[in-house]
Amino acid sequence: MYSEVTKETIRYIEEHLQDDWFLEHYANEVGYSKFHLSRIFKKETGQTISDYIRKRRLAIAAMYLLYSDESIIHIAFSLQFQSQEAFTRSFKELYNMPPGKYRKLMRTISGMEENEMSQTTTVKGWMLSGSHPGDYRMETDDKVFHTGTKSGLLYATGDMDEGQFGTMMQSVAADRFRGKRMKMSCYLKTEEVTKCGAWFRIDNQSGDVVQFDNMDNRSITGTSDWNYYKVVLDVPAESASMHFGVLLAGQGKVWADGFKFEEVDESEPTTNMMGSENLPEEPLNLGFDE
Repeated sequence: MYSEVTKETIRYIEEHLQDDWFLEHYANEVGYSKFHLSRIFKKETGQTISDYIRKRRLAIAAMYLLYSDESIIHIAFSLQFQSQEAFTRSFKELYNMPPGKYRKLMRTISGMEENEMSQTTTVKGWMLSGSHPGDYRMETDDKVFHTGTKSGLLYATGDMDEGQFGTMMQSVAADRFRGKRMKMSCYLKTEEVTKCGAWFRIDNQSGDVVQFDNMDNRSITGTSDWNYYKVVLDVPAESASMHFGVLLAGQGKVWADGFKFEEVDESEPTTNMMGSENLPEEPLNLGFDE
């Protein structure tokens, strides 16, 4: 999870994507020198502030291309690109086609030329589960996304309480990952959620859980913009399967994007909630007299 400094910087970025802000503006707002802020941001996100802003502006541009009739040059200037040529070059680099072709092709594919919105109820590779899966919906959202063209959306359809939950998840074999420490990361955005978070679980051949973290000790509540979250688990030799996804308890909506799996070394601490680190060293109060 990002530090407060990085989260605050991202908040200002989201608020000023269409403004002519420079690195100094963000540094002044969070109270750091621009050099120190740049180092922190790059270390935590893996990209520079300018690269992050460029990708977010291009994601907003993709949304405008699909859902508005604004001219390409107007979109380019409103998102602080210096020229239509510069915008087209950056857009093509990320989306593999120029903005004009993207608008025409994507509108045709999604049926938007007839003003029909796709109501996706199944998402390739993902399944809907949980305690009350019938009261939750899973779909893709091509209006809200972090990068690319879509995100996964999980939301409650009725009056749910915190004891009821739905999850958008996948299950895979653990063979390729045994003996490794794996970091699962993703970007999440929420709207009025009771409680939610990313989760990662590793089972053995008998189906017993051997490693697990559902972010319960750092869960997300309320409304929040896109932020980076991670779960780090060891995959023991007896591991048979890995399961992961996003859990939503109670009400609200959660968008997920950019899931990624990376092998890390022991310098990256595990977030496993089943460890013995916090267990007492010896039995206590065995006679119940204290």
